[in-house]
Parts: sequence; structure tokens; C-alpha cells
Amino acid sequence: MNVTDAYRASRDQLLSLRGEHARAVAEFRWPELGERFNWAVDWFNAIARDNDRPALVLLEEDGTATQRGFAELARASDRLAAWLAAHGVRKGDPVVLMLGNQVELWECMLAVMKLGAVIMPTTPAVGPADLVDRIGRGGARHVICNAADVGRFAHVPGDYTRISVGAAEGWADLRGAAALEHAPVGHPGTAPGDPLLLYFTSGTTSRPKLVEHTQVSYPVGHVSTMYWLGLRPGDVHLNISSPGWAKHAWSSFFAPWIAEATILVYTYRRFDAAALLRRLRELEVTSFCAPPTVWRMLIKAELGERPVALREAVAAGEPLNPEVIEQVRRAWGLTVRDGFGQTETTAQVGNTPGSPVRPGSMGRPLPGIPVVLVDPVTGRQVSGVGEGEICLDLSRRPLPLMTGYQDDIERDAEAMAGGYYHTGDVAAVDDEGYITYIGRTDDVFKASDYKISPFELESVLIEHPAVAEAAVVPAPDPVRLAVPKAYIALTPGHAPTRETALSILRYARERLAPYQRIRRIEFHELPKTISGKIRRVELRARENESAGQGNGAEWREDQFPEFGPTRRG
Repeated sequence: MNVTDAYRASRDQLLSLRGEHARAVAEFRWPELGERFNWAVDWFNAIARDNDRPALVLLEEDGTATQRGFAELARASDRLAAWLAAHGVRKGDPVVLMLGNQVELWECMLAVMKLGAVIMPTTPAVGPADLVDRIGRGGARHVICNAADVGRFAHVPGDYTRISVGAAEGWADLRGAAALEHAPVGHPGTAPGDPLLLYFTSGTTSRPKLVEHTQVSYPVGHVSTMYWLGLRPGDVHLNISSPGWAKHAWSSFFAPWIAEATILVYTYRRFDAAALLRRLRELEVTSFCAPPTVWRMLIKAELGERPVALREAVAAGEPLNPEVIEQVRRAWGLTVRDGFGQTETTAQVGNTPGSPVRPGSMGRPLPGIPVVLVDPVTGRQVSGVGEGEICLDLSRRPLPLMTGYQDDIERDAEAMAGGYYHTGDVAAVDDEGYITYIGRTDDVFKASDYKISPFELESVLIEHPAVAEAAVVPAPDPVRLAVPKAYIALTPGHAPTRETALSILRYARERLAPYQRIRRIEFHELPKTISGKIRRVELRARENESAGQGNGAEWREDQFPEFGPTRRG
């Protein structure tokens, strides 16, 4: 069996086991790929041959659309690979790819892969210091960006080839590849363990880490992501994600094309819930994946009737609050399915299609992913019901796992300690193997000797109509050691007044156990990484600096006589 057939057999095995999670976990096996593998040549070109079905549709805010078929993309990326090779791109060369949601992004991903070079996805939102860091630490040999962005590299040192989309002085315009005669690209001879991707993490708690993936860890590992998303051949899959981050590769590149589905990208300058809902209906989207923030915006708008073609509704990026699931279910009769993974891996845990969903749970370990919970004190696996850090068992060949953090021996050793890959996320497992997220190991804290999961408290807070986003952190307290404090971003139409604070505190008191009670509130814009994740580390530091004395902008429960005397302890 050749590598394409072996790959297809593993893919088809999971497609055939839709709705049979236990069987899929028990029976699935990763394909045996031999000594060389290149996804763009061995898989994409194989499925693209004589295939004019739409592979990629880019829809602009004004309704204009750009479409490329599978065969057309294969030919265009072949030509671009030849053009890049003529401009010095070689096997193993790191290539910074800083493009938005445009056809050239997908063409470049395929072309760089076909040369056996290493892709360094980079969001156009990065600042000058980030560019210097990425090119320096990543050892970039080539940079590809839009002509409008070339000026941002004027003071970025390095001996790298400068390639632009569009004409720019001193930069080679890759649009010249279109004039080349088409000739299929030969196999670059990449081995399964050769590097393919270098990702910088979003850095929610520290300096971004540099994650290395191989020719198989993402291209083959994302078969598990395809299974979780519920994709089928011929589907139209819309994913809300920004280029440069791992989730974009997950759901806007690998997983849909593994399934031979159409990737649909909707580009907008400012998020408009009503417009997005309209596109879901007009374009007959069959599967839709969005971060919880987008889902929360959608349910605060008028969801309306369920889009007729929509079969799969999925959330990823951050934990999904149960209230979101319930509101979508009431409106559309669909269950939004949550999942969990990291830049360092593909999807690890998920509520899979056809399986019962337990509100609040991320689901169960996905096929081929050796997920275990490990007691952080004893270092032993949790047996049965319990809590622990989400880890991957390194003794069971976790194919989708990164090779490691490049040039960071200390972090690498810490992440792989004790025979496990440590995610840094804490969860609980029930008697049927369903895993419920508790929080980052850095985010969980104690108040009055009770363990507090910020996620649980935040899930209650965002149900309040005035709350757009919330982040709960410990605020130092002389009696309880720490108390839960919520930083809150308000929805339009709500002012940061005493009345709003009282309403939110009262709402939380009625829905949380006494030990979980939100004791303080501050209306404040939430600090985020450039990928949009909340940086709780900044908020914790802010609280520690004030030593629990507040900063004049917070509301404390003892300021409200409506609650009566505040009991200590």
C-alpha cells in the first residue's frame, strides 16, 4: 500500500466510525508511512488531480468572493514552488509567512511544503519587537509578506530573502510565478520526522515559546481534528480564526482538506453578528467552528432560525460556557461541541459528533491521542474519578505532539518530565471518562482554603446581560488569603455604575456557592495577547501590586448594604 492509500485508509476508518466514539478510540491506528512523506505532494496533489470541486472560497464583507478548485490550487502551488526554488528557497529553510486571509496564503503554505522548507506562520498583527524576535530565534532564511507590510521589516536585521505579494522596491514579487509553465513538483524527499512548522505560542503567561512540528505531527495528526469537527467529503466548513495561529492551520487548512471539504473564509474589518449569521445561511455552510467569544456575541444577537445546511457547530480556543450551549440548542436544535488542544498538539479532547454531550465538559480523549490526568503532587496517573493536569502519555506514541520547544532545553525538559507531556491545564474526569476543564495551573487559586476555578465563576458572570467578557483572579485579602475578583468588560448600553456592579454581584451570589462568591468587581478592558487570549497574568500582577487595597475603581461587596453584614471566613 502506498503512502496516499495508507493515509486515506486511516482517514476513512474514522469517517466510518462517526457516532461510535468508543470504537473509534479502540480501533483507530495511525497510518504507517514509511521513510518519506510530504502532505502537499502525497495527499493534496493526489486528491486534487482532475478535481475541480471548490477547495477554497474567500468571501469579503461586501459579498465579493474568490474561489479556487482543488486542481487549480495544486497547479498554482506547483508553479509557486518552482518560482520560490529559483529564488533560493531550499529544503529545511525556515520561511516567515506573514499574510492575511488571501489566496496567496494557501498557495504559499502548499508551495513551501512541496519544497520541504519550514513554514513559520506569522500574524500580520505582530509588532516590530516580535518580528525581530521571530526572525532571530526562528533563524528565518526567507520572508513572504504583502507589499503594504514590507516597511515593517526595514529595521529587522537578518540575511533573509525578501519576497512580497505585489511590487515593492528591493523585494521579489511572487505574482511572477503565475507566468511560469506548469510542471508537477517532484517529491522533496522529506522524512516523517523532518521539520515542517515553527509556531510561536501566544504567550499568555510568559515569553512566547517556539514550537516545532514535523511532516506528520500536524499533517497526519489532524485526522483527529477532522473527526472532532465532524467533517465529511464535500462539506463547506467555515472557521473563524486569524492567520498566523495554530487554530488557523487546524480548521482552515489541514482538517478540511484531509476530509476533502471546502474551506470557506469570511473576511471582515469589524465583527457583525447579523452579517455572519446571514452568510451561514446564504452559503449553505455545513460545519461552523468559532471561539467562545464569537458564540457569545451570536447568542446576544438574534440567532433566528437554524441555517438549513448547518450540521456541525463547534467551539475552540477557550473553554465553552454551558449557557452558550443551551441557548444555541434552544434556538437551532444543534449542540455546540467543545474541544481542547494546543499549538503543541492537534485536538486532544472533544465532544465528537453523535456522542452525548455533558454540559460543561470538553468531551473525551480523541482517537489516537493518549490523554491522561496526572496528579501534580504524586506525579501518578489519576485512576477513575479525580482531578489532575491534562497530559499525554509519552510511552504510547503521541504522533500529533510537537518535537519540542526549539532552543529551550529548560522548558522542553519541564514539558516532558516524568514520561508525560504536560499541557499546564487542570481538569476533572468523571466515571465515564468525560473531562471538564478547571483552569491553567497558574490560574487556579485558593480562597479561604477552597480551590477556585476561574472558569467556573466566569461561566456564571457572562450569563449576565451586562457582561461581555470576564476574567477572575485572586485579590490579596488579610483574612481569606485571597478572594475572587472579577475584571469585567461590559456589553454596549451598560455603564460602569454602582447599579451595574450591584446587579452583577447579586446575580453571581444567587448562582455560586458561598466559597465561590465574587467579592470584588472592576470594570476594565481585559488585556489580551495578539491572538485574543486573556492575559490573566497581567491582572494577577495588578492585584499583587495593590496588595489588596484596590485602586479606587473597584466595587467591593461590603460597599453594598443591600447584602447585609459580610460574614468572614
